[in-house]
Amino acid sequence: MAILDQIDIKILQALQNNAKVNMKELSAELNISKTPVYERVKRLEEEGYIRNYVALVDNKKVGLPLVVFCNVSLAVHNDEHIQRFKAEIQEIDEVMECYSIGGIYDFFLKVVVKDLAAYDQFVFNKLTKVNGIVKMQSSFVLNEIKHTTALKVVPGE
Repeated sequence: MAILDQIDIKILQALQNNAKVNMKELSAELNISKTPVYERVKRLEEEGYIRNYVALVDNKKVGLPLVVFCNVSLAVHNDEHIQRFKAEIQEIDEVMECYSIGGIYDFFLKVVVKDLAAYDQFVFNKLTKVNGIVKMQSSFVLNEIKHTTALKVVPGE
């Protein structure tokens, strides 16, 4: 992979802020022609710097205002049990993110649901059915202070 230069970084920043920006606007902002901008974007995609383009949907507007962070511990920590847990978690729509973590718990889940009743149903009808979970702890979001998907990209060394 090539080291990112200032133009690559500006392209990534612009696309993180608005993935629908057109090449004409972007090339004018960068003060270079459209073809090199398009070629750089294509290279950034091919090299995996840009993984995907998505629409960020407001969870509250679609009736899913409750965000819950759930810590989970597994009873057994061998590869078979961990892989099974990962596969089962992938299939649960309410789980938006799942991280393997160090510390008291093994995994950290971000869950988005309609309300407390829906979370209760999620826990008892889905999460407790996941093989190997021995302990859970939930924290409910009261107010979102900061939420961004834009990374601050800095030049490579």
